[in-house]
Amino acid sequence: MYIRDYKETDETGWVHCRVLSFLDTAYFDNVLRMKEKYKNSAVELVAVENKQVVGLIDVECESKTGAVCSNLESGFGGMVWHLAVHPDFRRKGIANQLLYEAEKRVRKLGITYLEAWTRDDDWVNKWYLKNNFKVRTSYLHVFLETSAEIKKAISTSVQYLQPIQAFAHYIGPEKEKVIREYNRNKKDAVTQLVHKTLHVVTIMSYMGTKKAMNM
Repeated sequence: MYIRDYKETDETGWVHCRVLSFLDTAYFDNVLRMKEKYKNSAVELVAVENKQVVGLIDVECESKTGAVCSNLESGFGGMVWHLAVHPDFRRKGIANQLLYEAEKRVRKLGITYLEAWTRDDDWVNKWYLKNNFKVRTSYLHVFLETSAEIKKAISTSVQYLQPIQAFAHYIGPEKEKVIREYNRNKKDAVTQLVHKTLHVVTIMSYMGTKKAMNM
């Protein structure tokens, strides 16, 4: 396995790797059909094994504070938009190697910290924390699906327009109350939060690498 810069000819393999790596995570619904392009400078790397893309990382870099990241740290930030490892190649340290190589490159661009957004996958969040990320803030993804939920939360002044479903962010202090109110399955709250109604989105920032982790 080796790590190199992403090339346009990698796009199909990049998309396949990303889709497969997210299927068993809270990002299962975040499907891309093509690789996105960035307005700012970016470090875009792939891990390759036998001509197959088995891992990837994209970091978009700021040249103006707050232009890409949440402006929760001082200096210029780099946003980790994508970090994924093919499920057949996990636990081999590929994610760590991608992060380490990306860190070396963004530092040359004047980046002083990295930011990543995660959802409520415990194993993913633990990996970030073990690799020197720290939690900065969080909010809820709320999916409104029933007519009662829609009526309670949304009103419209457009004649004949009837909202059927809605997606919202809850940024207030009463997260537990919102989770209880909108969770579909009280017996299996954690699992159902991932697949049904809510995601806890955690914004983390990062200042350095620990190379001893495995993912």
